[in-house]
Amino acid sequence: MARSIIIAILAAGAFTAEAGNWSGRMLNGNEVVVDPGTNRATVTVDGVSTQLWEGTHRLQDGSVLIIRNGIAVPNKTILESRELPLPEPSEWEDAPIIGYSPCEKLVRRVCGKAGRCVDFMGCNPSQQLLSMEREEREASSNPNLMTYTSGQCLKADRDREFFASCKE
Repeated sequence: MARSIIIAILAAGAFTAEAGNWSGRMLNGNEVVVDPGTNRATVTVDGVSTQLWEGTHRLQDGSVLIIRNGIAVPNKTILESRELPLPEPSEWEDAPIIGYSPCEKLVRRVCGKAGRCVDFMGCNPSQQLLSMEREEREASSNPNLMTYTSGQCLKADRDREFFASCKE
């Protein structure tokens, strides 16, 4: 379960224009479509599509879709539909962590060294990844080795659109 949560958080930004639109249904039955290139959500009401309004929206499957600053924060089902492969395990599996971990580096790049860009779209997901990486490392017999989430952070670091760098 932890891995699916990690994938969900990471994939919030890790998708490409080649991925198809995700769609779902709101509780009232209206269709919601999230464009993978822009991450903008539209809702169709009586055959007319408009941008989904700001806020939290409950979907028929019980999940929640959040619209923040006009952008959909992808939920688990959206993320699973856009899942990208991890870097090759040989790139990171059981590699020693020297200095900052991949997730610490990601948070520093995206959120800024002093949290100056904490409101950036990718900051909260990167902080969640860092929290999970820390939990995995604490639970490990060797906390100085990279974890599954470390690999997720390596992958996130390559997505410079969603995980944009803080310009300090």
